[in-house]
Amino acid sequence: MRDENHPPSLVFCYTKIDMFNAPLSIPIPLHVLTFETDSPIHTISLVASEQGLLRVSFGPSQSVEDELGIEVAVNSQSSNKLLSIARDEIVAYLGGDLREFSLPIDWRLVTRFQSLVLHATAQIPFGQVHTYGELAQKIGKPRAARAIGGAMARNPFPLIIPCHRVVNAARSLHGYSAPGGLETKAWLLTLEGHRVVDKKLA
Repeated sequence: MRDENHPPSLVFCYTKIDMFNAPLSIPIPLHVLTFETDSPIHTISLVASEQGLLRVSFGPSQSVEDELGIEVAVNSQSSNKLLSIARDEIVAYLGGDLREFSLPIDWRLVTRFQSLVLHATAQIPFGQVHTYGELAQKIGKPRAARAIGGAMARNPFPLIIPCHRVVNAARSLHGYSAPGGLETKAWLLTLEGHRVVDKKLA
């Protein structure tokens, strides 16, 4: 499902990356691709580095540019196999034809705590859910349920890292940054076989 109106673009992002407690400001070559989907999410923008997927953003590329402090050069185009694979897998997932993603992720712009939370979230299988408290137990921080909710809200890889599979202790839906908010979260959970009634898993 190609969108010829939004060819991949190549940009550079200068950012501080904490590797081994040594902040450095280095250039990262980034590839950007925006495409449309037949889902409540509609427009999705992807950013990839040479190491893997760096961002999944719901909306046009401008939202990614604002977040990362980059500017996509309109006339700067570059093919990127990872972005094509990511687009195809996301479209297949939203169409009910894919249950597990196979995409490499570049974790360099993620904090250590958020990385811990997101790695645990990535292990939640298709069709299952965890509560914030269960995730807190899983990462060995039983009192961190609220902080985990914050990490979910800032998930840079929605869909790929399935934060929509995390609910509160009452199995009610809580927060989702996609267009449509909780209705979109309910749609994704329904896609995976759940029944949602009044924003709660039945």
